[in-house]
Amino acid sequence: MLQEKLKDYNIILASGSPRRQQFFRDLGLEFEIRLQPVEEKYPSELKDVEITNYLAELKAAAFDGQLKTNDILVTSDTIVWHEGKALEKPANPAHALEMIKALGGKTHEVITSVCFKTSDKIRTVHAITRVTFSKLEEDEIRFYIDNFRPFDKAGAYGIQEWIGLIGVEHLEGSYFNVVGLPTHLVYQTLREIAE
Repeated sequence: MLQEKLKDYNIILASGSPRRQQFFRDLGLEFEIRLQPVEEKYPSELKDVEITNYLAELKAAAFDGQLKTNDILVTSDTIVWHEGKALEKPANPAHALEMIKALGGKTHEVITSVCFKTSDKIRTVHAITRVTFSKLEEDEIRFYIDNFRPFDKAGAYGIQEWIGLIGVEHLEGSYFNVVGLPTHLVYQTLREIAE
């Protein structure tokens, strides 16, 4: 079992996301949460996976010089990639409405990169899930924004919430990646690091 293999390691999750923290608990992992402020800016020429890789590694770099030999730091970043643009977290309700409207009746990609950093190594993995939304009515979108306030979510939606229940027609790839973490990749990579 993974828990047995990791018993000599200290796992640090650098994420304030309650969804990611819950995934780590659901995987049966013992971990601590440690946060560092990071300005999430990236060079404008980066595209899709390059953005999430860059940001996950940027978050890990904030811990340079702080890791002990048995520490495994885990950082991650998620974006919604749609029509050649990254949709990050919406700034306000109007921005959220514009984002969700743009996704209606189309397919977009949810990309998450996860960076694993030890005192001497760094490894970054990623997952891409293609999500197709049905056409959404404006009153449905407004209802969702007013009641679920998705301002902490890339692309302004949570697939596990009401909008996902009524709007997602088709999914290709990991569902959990869209919620916020490709759990299968986290499990596999931790297992490989521990071996």
